[in-house]
Amino acid sequence: MHPLPAGLFSAAAVRELDRRAIERFDLPGYELMTRAGHATLNALRQRWPETRSIVVLCGPGNNGGDGYVVARIARAQGLRVHVVAIADPSSLAGDALRAHDEFVAAGGQLERWHPEFVRTGDVIVDAIFGTGLTREVTALAAACIHAINAASRPVVAVDIPSGLQADSGHVLGCAVRADLTVTFIGRKVGCYLGAGPDHAGQIVFDDLEVPLGTYEGSQPTLNLLDESVVQAALPVRGRTAHKGRHGHVLVIGGDAGMGGAVNLAAAAALRAGAGLVTVAAHPQSLGALVSRPELMSLAVDGASAMERGLERATVLALGPGLGQSPWAMEIFDSALAAQKPVVVDADALNLLALNPRRCEHWVLTPHPGEAARMLGVTADDIQRDRLAAAAALQQRYGGVIVLKGAGTIVQVQAHEGWLCDRGNPGMAVAGMGDVLTGVIAGIAAQCGDLALAARAGVFVHACAGDRAAMTGERGMLATEVIEQVRACVNPR
Repeated sequence: MHPLPAGLFSAAAVRELDRRAIERFDLPGYELMTRAGHATLNALRQRWPETRSIVVLCGPGNNGGDGYVVARIARAQGLRVHVVAIADPSSLAGDALRAHDEFVAAGGQLERWHPEFVRTGDVIVDAIFGTGLTREVTALAAACIHAINAASRPVVAVDIPSGLQADSGHVLGCAVRADLTVTFIGRKVGCYLGAGPDHAGQIVFDDLEVPLGTYEGSQPTLNLLDESVVQAALPVRGRTAHKGRHGHVLVIGGDAGMGGAVNLAAAAALRAGAGLVTVAAHPQSLGALVSRPELMSLAVDGASAMERGLERATVLALGPGLGQSPWAMEIFDSALAAQKPVVVDADALNLLALNPRRCEHWVLTPHPGEAARMLGVTADDIQRDRLAAAAALQQRYGGVIVLKGAGTIVQVQAHEGWLCDRGNPGMAVAGMGDVLTGVIAGIAAQCGDLALAARAGVFVHACAGDRAAMTGERGMLATEVIEQVRACVNPR
């Protein structure tokens, strides 16, 4: 396998990569199908080495052809193989028909479908539908998918879980919940968006050894974030470094009774490496800062009390615990008027939704509910097509958009986006967004590049969450993630 850039591709882009490999480099389509079958079976046996029998469900197109190849190779390796054709084999054509015919010629037999069929093997291979599916799944295919999901057996999906829309991760009526998805040529963006993470399970990518020239000029829909972005944003410090070189973050929020959020954001900015961090909050909320003596504080009873803090700040973190009171609106307007680089979160986003404006020197970090208010749609609309939502937010508001959730998207321009596939469900707790705000602001204070800081901050935050979850996801606290940030901003 070649070391390729981490790109996530649309279905159309992957079809173009297939075409290039076949036509430009004279790789027969059936050779690619055979390699896909080997890759799938190899990944299956590596994940479940005790497997002695498999059930393969083959659909009407090339995804079904991959399934017949898996079945033929598995029989040759001594596994017991049970195969059901979800589509009449007489309707197959091209490479898929050849794969079926070679399976039968090698002694393979097709079995009749019944709901308990999926329980006859140790592992289920889902080769029903591939990336070409655009309509809702019905009839026999839907019955098969429901049976797969109810079978209590490990499931490996060939290329993409059947029923999952390849570009958005939207479920087309019903979709297979796989434990392992083996995907080929290009990673499918739908496995990482919307419901994709719940259905794809572990994703294994195999380029099928196509020539590197296949990818020349190709444009992924999104790029996967990795540790290199942290190294770019946070290079090794010189021996003569001092706090003044690492920026000053001003965290603004904490209306009366809501001091916890600014405390979390400020602590996260410190752990991310900011040289100085000051909290500007309502006088009644500053008591929450006692536990963090490294923080400076500024009692803000009105906008004028914040002027000195704004002058000294390198980066602003606006919104944690801000509220939507008249005090909050005054502070919000004053902070944005300072024209400083700013990370905007929480109630600051809700205030922005009431009075939309564009700005190129901010990072907006909405969760789906906040994004829905900013675009005048529903949270379900956001989740149905997160990629389109991130692009719409960037077009309307400018700057950098961080659309939070499973598969957080960082959108910088219309065709320049990244996705983070790290993080875990334990992070779905109060205060986690405040931590992300502080991490991004802390990194921005050091590197001076909001877009780079947003990418690095999202990756660091997710990795810190994964480190915190090593003893269990349920019951994880935002403060526990903060304590893991230090390790993640000091990569090897």
